[in-house]
Amino acid sequence: MEVFRQQQPMISSSNFVCFLLLLLLFIFSVCPVQTTEGFNLNQTFRPGEELHKLRMIRDHLSKINKPSIKTIQSPDGDLIDCVPSHQQPAFDHPQMRGQKPLDPPERPKETTIGGMFSEENFQLWSMSGELCPEGTVPIRRTTEQDILRANSIRRFGRKLRRPVRRDSASNGHEHAVGYVNGDQYYGAKASINVWSPRVTSQYEFSLSQMWVIAGTFGEDLNTIEAGWQVSPELYGDNYPRFFTYWTSDAYQATGCYNLLCSGFVQTNNRIAIGAAISPTSSYNGGQFDISLLIWKDPKHGNWWLEFGSGILVGYWPSILFTHLRNSASMVQFGGEIVNSRSSGFHTSTQMGSGHFAGEGFGKASYFRNLQVVDWDNSLVPLSNLKVLADHPNCYDIQGGVNRVWGNYFYYGGPGRNSRCP
Repeated sequence: MEVFRQQQPMISSSNFVCFLLLLLLFIFSVCPVQTTEGFNLNQTFRPGEELHKLRMIRDHLSKINKPSIKTIQSPDGDLIDCVPSHQQPAFDHPQMRGQKPLDPPERPKETTIGGMFSEENFQLWSMSGELCPEGTVPIRRTTEQDILRANSIRRFGRKLRRPVRRDSASNGHEHAVGYVNGDQYYGAKASINVWSPRVTSQYEFSLSQMWVIAGTFGEDLNTIEAGWQVSPELYGDNYPRFFTYWTSDAYQATGCYNLLCSGFVQTNNRIAIGAAISPTSSYNGGQFDISLLIWKDPKHGNWWLEFGSGILVGYWPSILFTHLRNSASMVQFGGEIVNSRSSGFHTSTQMGSGHFAGEGFGKASYFRNLQVVDWDNSLVPLSNLKVLADHPNCYDIQGGVNRVWGNYFYYGGPGRNSRCP
């Protein structure tokens, strides 16, 4: 027995650490982890670095996932945290600490435009009837896997720096949009047809949105954006999701999607930004759209967001911006995709319904009732809408005006096809 004990000494603490490192090495070699700080983790594995990055991820999660008083499980797997409204990420901003959400402003005056549909879209997480209590806001919980899909912690929840439109050669972004410019705009409104387009790569997305823009297409660009998007990289699935975005320096260091940084102040307990929309439109079937309104409060200068019929979601404080503290110089509506293919073939990622504008209602995706907010806080129809498609053989756009839909356009396409190889 004595000899046996001498042959099996106790494991020292240093040997135990070595054992853990070897175990981690084995795990990461079998299950490679994506980069979280811009390095390719499939190259040289350094356990110390990986443990440091995991700690950084958890530190970042602790900043954006706020303590909640209730959590709701969504059918699509999302966890929706009900966070006290004064503790949401917006109030981490140095100029907003200690503040609380503002009261609603005066809504823009509107001449009602007739429509064929009275249906509103809802979100999957709320279909059970379970909602967040008054005084809280629903926030989609961010997970470690969400961040691991990004190419860095620093860029998580942010768009790559790029022009808003026209230059499709930059990072593969392609557009089919309607826009107005050359005036002072204080907001915009549209009803946006919701689909579930096919996105063929984790590193691509397909979205339909409004842009409210000021500044030049350089380093001082200010934008406010809202709409729906399919983004496997950001959300880990292919559901169309309601989203927002903002930047005050052309996507360089400011701004983010949804509530993934301090910025947008949510005031509503019924809508979760970043949550899946349901139902969606179907080819030759039911058509569903969401109505979005963005406008500048004449009294305080903040930019407010309305979803559906009078549901105020929240606002972007004026302090976030430079040019948009005054007014917008361009308003844009339409679709955008990312073409990440470098092999010479165009992506098959769809825009809108995945069908060209010429197929019309029930087949092509649309924007309808396009309006802008003027200096008098009134919603007015567009008078000079221009349309543009970067690659019309892949995704196109056709505009029109009628009594029922006001200003409208059909847009979208399948991406790769016989005319877009």
